[in-house]
Amino acid sequence: MSKKTLSKREFRDGVSKKSPRKTVEKSNSLKTKRGREAAVLQEGKTVAPKTQAARAKKLVVRNPNQKIMERARDLKEKRVDLESFEPVRLQKALAASGVGSRREMEEWISQGLVTVNGKTAQLGDKVSPDDQVLVKGSVIKLKWPDRLPRIILYYKQEGEIVSRDDPQGRVSIFDRLPQAASSRWVAIGRLDINTSGLLILTTSGELVNRFAHPSFEVEREYAVRVLGELTAEQMKTLTEEGVMLEDGLARAERIYEQGGEGVNKWYNVVIKEGRNREVRRIFEHFGLTVSRLVRVGFGPIGLPNRLKRGQFYELNPAEVANIMKWADMPLPGSRRR
Repeated sequence: MSKKTLSKREFRDGVSKKSPRKTVEKSNSLKTKRGREAAVLQEGKTVAPKTQAARAKKLVVRNPNQKIMERARDLKEKRVDLESFEPVRLQKALAASGVGSRREMEEWISQGLVTVNGKTAQLGDKVSPDDQVLVKGSVIKLKWPDRLPRIILYYKQEGEIVSRDDPQGRVSIFDRLPQAASSRWVAIGRLDINTSGLLILTTSGELVNRFAHPSFEVEREYAVRVLGELTAEQMKTLTEEGVMLEDGLARAERIYEQGGEGVNKWYNVVIKEGRNREVRRIFEHFGLTVSRLVRVGFGPIGLPNRLKRGQFYELNPAEVANIMKWADMPLPGSRRR
């Protein structure tokens, strides 16, 4: 008999098609007043009912010229030969296929819940496209990056979190964005709940690493409104010497004033790190409170002028190819240099 395949959600939640759900009711219970108001117990933790979020609207743009459209179609149709892929770590392949997070996959492998070609997998095992992988007894069809990845730009609003799991039931950006059909969206870096602006999401784990890993020192640009103002000497210190925070030295690549009214002043700040609340903590070091923080650029991508708060825009294949060129990543059908 062939193995029965479960959905990705069932794999993540540990739910079998044959057995009733042991987790709490979600969408149906939220339709009632009691379901909305009462917290529920899940795995021994109090979890608030999920806040319902409206879907984000897509920014509609005019089609580019005929030459760009032809190149985009050509790029979209190209595929990478699966035989050319080098083996990758099992947990990485499973996470990239949407089965769960990499940490969760490592736990399942340690618990003996994953097999490769009929043998119980061990941490450190690698897989290739020819291998058969089973998770909890069900066959997993691994997804390999054999085509051009997808990239979307989202104008995140304050009050939204960049996480799929939240015990407080707050609105997640993943609740508002469209589903990725054959994989899952991964956010490149995070923005805290009180920060708005440019958020880049992609289906390529390699592209996420190229943007977000500290070793690449990709610039992040922010518009910052503070109560008060920095002196010329403080701005010079910030760009030349840096300031010591509780988790190490922080330095701005560039900073300049952008005007403001009354006691509120705007600054443009560029940093090369993505530490938690780093920009806010830099200004707090000088005794200033950030009242608004907007990310306006990340690497080669700027926040589009026409993109409104709560909207998203998907890059066309030609635009994606330009980003991959910047990241020094090969395009489908080309050879890695």
